[in-house]
Amino acid sequence: MKQTRWKEIILYGVAMAVSKGAFAGCYPLIPGFFAACYLEEVNRTLLLIFSMFGMTLFIPVQAMAKYMTALFVTAAVIKLVEWANKSCRTYIGAGAAGISVFLVTLAGELLQVRNRAIVWMGLLESVLVFGMVLALTPLLHQFLEGTFFSSGGRRESGQIAPEHGEKLETYAKSFNGLSQIFSQMESFKSSFEPEEMGRMQQEIAGKICMSCDQCAICWQEENSPMFEVFYRLFHSIEKRGGAKEEVNQELADYCPYSDSIIEEAVEVFEKAKLNLAWYNRLLENRGVIAEQLDAMAYIMEDCAKEYRDISRKEGKLLGSVRYRMKERGITAREIRLYERRNGKLSLQMQACSKWGNCVSVKELAKAVSQGLHRDMAPGKYVRSMVGKEESFLTFEEDTLFHTLQGVARLTKDDAQVSGDSFSFLELDGGECVMALSDGMGSGIRACKESEMVIELIEKFLEAGFRKETAIRMMNSAMVIQGEEGIFSTVDLASMDLYTGMCEFYKIGAAATFIKRGEAVECISSGSLPAGMFHQLEIDRASRQLQNGDFVIQVTDGVLDDLHVPEPEEAFREILEGIRTNNPEQMAKQTLEQILLFTAGKVPDDMTVLVSGIWEK
Repeated sequence: MKQTRWKEIILYGVAMAVSKGAFAGCYPLIPGFFAACYLEEVNRTLLLIFSMFGMTLFIPVQAMAKYMTALFVTAAVIKLVEWANKSCRTYIGAGAAGISVFLVTLAGELLQVRNRAIVWMGLLESVLVFGMVLALTPLLHQFLEGTFFSSGGRRESGQIAPEHGEKLETYAKSFNGLSQIFSQMESFKSSFEPEEMGRMQQEIAGKICMSCDQCAICWQEENSPMFEVFYRLFHSIEKRGGAKEEVNQELADYCPYSDSIIEEAVEVFEKAKLNLAWYNRLLENRGVIAEQLDAMAYIMEDCAKEYRDISRKEGKLLGSVRYRMKERGITAREIRLYERRNGKLSLQMQACSKWGNCVSVKELAKAVSQGLHRDMAPGKYVRSMVGKEESFLTFEEDTLFHTLQGVARLTKDDAQVSGDSFSFLELDGGECVMALSDGMGSGIRACKESEMVIELIEKFLEAGFRKETAIRMMNSAMVIQGEEGIFSTVDLASMDLYTGMCEFYKIGAAATFIKRGEAVECISSGSLPAGMFHQLEIDRASRQLQNGDFVIQVTDGVLDDLHVPEPEEAFREILEGIRTNNPEQMAKQTLEQILLFTAGKVPDDMTVLVSGIWEK
């Protein structure tokens, strides 16, 4: 605060000193500097007093009357505009100063009927004053903000300490280490090891053979055939669930209690198989935990590196943003400028209206764009208007592309609900995601399955997980649920609206199509649906989209109901014949063409998603 007061005192001194600057008998520095300072809302009374004092000391009485009149007119116009519009733009203040100087000059010369060339001098002086105000106002703002002589901006109370990012990276490494430990513990077993076979043999012998007089002969002699017979017995039970006839006969030749041994062996073996199944399930759960720890490590690392605070480095840009906000009657504080990994900017601030009026956030986005020299857009969750109460605002660098979506659906004949679920999702960072899931079968059960898949993917993506990680965690949740027959396809397309790059992730899903004019490209998949196995195979592909492209996702009910040897080729021909550029109409016309192949019947749930991408 003290530093600001000293800067204002310096400005008052300059306002007095500019009266010594004369050019061809004119003093354009007086109204130019006065208007620029007046727009910055320093102590206006002191500014006027020092300006008048300087004129009293350094300029003739006739010129003093002229410029005093111009200063009063300029101040009155600026105050009137501020009262009417709750703010005054720089060009309005500059115009007021320039026009007032010209009008006063014109009035004085007309009254004295002097040389008309003086009128042109007055016009030139007014233009000079206008340009001077436009140039000086942002410079004075930077001077008062402390960004004129250095690139660093003033320190805000809301600045995040740099060590927080280092702590997040440390936490990320810890979670990543835990993930690797759990992954190394994972070793699935499909059969019993020799040690386990030996323990089962000892358990059977302890229950059946210990009461037999021949026990010592059978198990203590090294060349006893019982070891080989038991080995074949276990392998027979493992493959068939019971002993082969020849193994049964061979055991009966050596042991009078063969029936009891076989019965006990089957029971022991079934118990061991159950333990093996639970062991493998435990290992699966460990794998899920490892994936979740790895995902958490990624999110922490991403939080530490996704945004780089460049507020102090780009202090002049932030000063320009404050200046343009002030022009619109907005007081902005705690302004933070961040740079994403992809080089795009993100701005955060606390803002309120100085005069209590409401200002559109879209209008403020224009001010931010002018200040940062980038096209900026309001964040997704900010309010549309800023009033007297302070609001938290975010502005993101605007994308190069925008999308429009359309959907068309048909429910299977005699079914109450569709088993297909879908979602269109806009993520931070300029990504647009379209997701489609087809639950196995139809009806309410299939609907619940696909809804759960889409809901889980949405939550994971909104939490910041990578697409592939989100899909794997969703699959793990379905596997852990443990219900048989809960399988769903996953078809996910993620479009980067900055670059136009589209990534496709498919799990058991039908083909996806890209329509570019009359040309149509097919992207197919051969993986199994989600929820079947812990180890998930994801088919990935990426394509560079262009202005006017369409991405079309369909469920298998659309392609299967074509009843042709090559359904993808037939569907490609259908898309080639559609001429509309409206995604909604394209989806509807596509289903109408499909119904021509089914004679108007709907033997399975059908869903068509269409997303068009265009340059802004």
